[in-house]
Amino acid sequence: MITFLTARGEDFTQISALEAGGDDFISKPIRPRVLVSRIKALLRRTERVEETKDVVMDLGDLVINKENFSVHLKGEPMELAKKEFELLSLLASRPGKVFTRDEIFHKIWGTDVIVGNRTIDVHVRKLREKLGDDYIRTVKGIGYKFEF
Repeated sequence: MITFLTARGEDFTQISALEAGGDDFISKPIRPRVLVSRIKALLRRTERVEETKDVVMDLGDLVINKENFSVHLKGEPMELAKKEFELLSLLASRPGKVFTRDEIFHKIWGTDVIVGNRTIDVHVRKLREKLGDDYIRTVKGIGYKFEF
């Protein structure tokens, strides 16, 4: 997010700044409270875009909808347990990225829950049984990654 704050207020300056990638242009003088309000409004818009981003992940034959907790494989709905869905969503959110076992534990189960060492493995095995072996890859000694 880029906001230009400048004493120059000519039209061509504003147009150049916005065409160069700026998200907002604020001309001085400006009251501090107005400046803070404009920045807060810009941040709210950015947060809304981030919230709606990746609500539906279309990954070829696999479609994951985080809003209604549904997964479709080749157009057919799939039944996943809550943790299976969360694990699949996490891995699919960054295809190709290797998620370490610690990352997965913290993001899916949190730090307050104590689970066994093989919990992730069991959930991955169940996902592979439902999805097939084409999507989740094991990176030995490190963790798992999603590929499609």
